[in-house]
Amino acid sequence: MTTAREPSGAAGNDTPLSPELLVRLHDIMIRSRCLEERLIRMNKQGDGFFWVGGPGEEALNVSLGLLVHKGQGPEYDYLHLHYRSTATLLAMGADPADTLRQMKNTATDPYSAGRNFTNHYSVRRWNVVPVSSPIEVQFSMAPGTALANKRAGGSGITIVQGGDAGTHEGDFSTCLVWCSRPGHELPCLMIVANNQWGISTPASEQHAEKSIALRARPFGIRSAVVDGNDTEVAYRELKKAMDYVRTERRPFLLEVMVSRLYGHSSASGANFVPDEVDCLVVFEKRLEERKVMTRAAMDELRARCTQELLETSKRIREEPQPAGDSIWKHVFAERDLVHEAGDRGSKGSLG
Repeated sequence: MTTAREPSGAAGNDTPLSPELLVRLHDIMIRSRCLEERLIRMNKQGDGFFWVGGPGEEALNVSLGLLVHKGQGPEYDYLHLHYRSTATLLAMGADPADTLRQMKNTATDPYSAGRNFTNHYSVRRWNVVPVSSPIEVQFSMAPGTALANKRAGGSGITIVQGGDAGTHEGDFSTCLVWCSRPGHELPCLMIVANNQWGISTPASEQHAEKSIALRARPFGIRSAVVDGNDTEVAYRELKKAMDYVRTERRPFLLEVMVSRLYGHSSASGANFVPDEVDCLVVFEKRLEERKVMTRAAMDELRARCTQELLETSKRIREEPQPAGDSIWKHVFAERDLVHEAGDRGSKGSLG
C-alpha cells in the first residue's frame, strides 16, 4: 500500500514535455478560458440563466482530455465528469459552439436539447456519462462502468472527477469501498480537483485530514497529491496515474490542487478573483522563458479566440428555442438500446 505523497514539485524535476505538446496544451487551455469567459458574459447579458465552470482548472482538464482513450463501449475509457470539466471536452474534440448553445438553451444544443445548465455534458459516442448538478453522485456510478471495463478486458478504465467539498458525500465513500474490495479491485481513477472551497465554505473549516488523498489509505488504494497549477506536473502525474490504473487494473486516488478564478458560479457573481494562482499565467511565463512561444503570439491567439467566440455567440442568439410541445421528449428512453445491442449480437452469432 502506498500512502499519499506531498504535492509534486517544479516541472524541472522531470524531463520537460516536448515543445509540440506544450503548444498544443496552451492552445486548448486558451480556447477553454476564452470559452468560459464568453459564457460568463452571456450569462451577465441575459443570454443564459446560470453559469458554473472551471476557469483555473485548465492544466488538469486539458491534460485529461488529451490522455483519455476516447471511444464508445467498455473497451474505451468512461468519463464521469463534473460541471467544471469544459476543457476536457474541448481537448477531446468538442465544438465550443455547442457549449454556447447549452448556455443559451437552444433546441440545437446537442447535449441536452436546451434542457440543462451549461457545462452539463453527455456524449455517448465518447463514453461521457451525463454530468449531474447534484454533487458527487458520479462517484457512486463510477464502480458500475469500472466493472464493465474489467469484464470487457483490454485497457479501458473509468475516470471519475469531482471537487473537494463533495468528498463529504456518501457517494465518494461508496466509490472507495466498491473499487477496493479484495480480489475484486476495479480499474477506476478517482480525481479530486481541490480548489479549497465548497461554494462559500473554506476547506480549512471543513476538512480535518491533511489531504483528501490520505482517505485512500484504509482501503489500500494508492494515491497522490499534485500541483494542478503547473501544467507539466499535472500532465505527467495524471499520465502516471492513468497508466497505473490501465496496467494494474486497480483504483487510484489523485488529488489535484487547483484554483477557482471566478468564484463558485454566477450565483456568487462570477467575478475574477485576483489573489488566486492562474495556471495559464504560470504556464505562459515558462513558455516565454524557454522560447517555445512569444508573448505576442500568445496574446494574438487569445484575441483571436475571444473574437471568434463573440461572433459565434451572436449567431447562436438567432437559433430556435425548444418548442413547447417538445416538453415530453427525452424524459424516458424512446428505444431500448441495451436489448437492441443484444439482439444484434445474437443475430451475428447465429449468422
